[in-house]
Amino acid sequence: MTTPVVSEELETLSAEAAIDRLLAENSAAVKNGTVCITCSFQAEDMIVLDLLRKRIPKIPVLFLDTGYHFAETYAYRDRMAREWNLNVWNLAAKQSVPEQEAAFGILNRTDPGRCCHLRKVEPLFEALEKFDVWFTGLRREQSPTRKNLKVVEHHKLPGGKILLKVSPLAAWTWGQVWERTSREKIEYLPLYDAGYRSIGCEPCTAIPAAGADPRSGRWAGAKLECGIHTESKRSD
Repeated sequence: MTTPVVSEELETLSAEAAIDRLLAENSAAVKNGTVCITCSFQAEDMIVLDLLRKRIPKIPVLFLDTGYHFAETYAYRDRMAREWNLNVWNLAAKQSVPEQEAAFGILNRTDPGRCCHLRKVEPLFEALEKFDVWFTGLRREQSPTRKNLKVVEHHKLPGGKILLKVSPLAAWTWGQVWERTSREKIEYLPLYDAGYRSIGCEPCTAIPAAGADPRSGRWAGAKLECGIHTESKRSD
């Protein structure tokens, strides 16, 4: 798929305007149902999802159901799916958690990179083959690994598929996220009230130290990314 929109144009627009521009320029993808959002139900994702659901009510919401999420995350996902009438796609690995642990042991302790690849990367990339435009809630401020993030990027999946990856909140600060959440009265994941800043699988998520990188509480600081945003490659 090709598009006349380039990253530099979108960098100057508000999140709402960037989304409207992308959807207008890629109206065929909207009509064909090949626009999606990945959503871990964290605050950033919920802002982008709120904007998108008002424009594409049945947009596929891709949730990586690893089997290791907090009970609070599953409960919040289900509650918001009902309240917002979401089209949630729960993406699971080929093996269940018990099957994987029987075969390889508890990988989130011994080889978290492999665990993430099996339970997140593979299911997501297989699902993304169906889409042309992929929205995310990524922000540059979240991590040093995301500091060069653009609002829109062409990404190539391992299988060769090229799609647009769109991060309308790329330039947003944490303060802006919470201002928008409060102003729009978006219910948020209760784990934030306990001090969590970046919330993934329960065994690999901790509360970061005061003033530390928000993602430093993930994987005991051993890494900052699960692979879904690093194993697809920017192609522009």
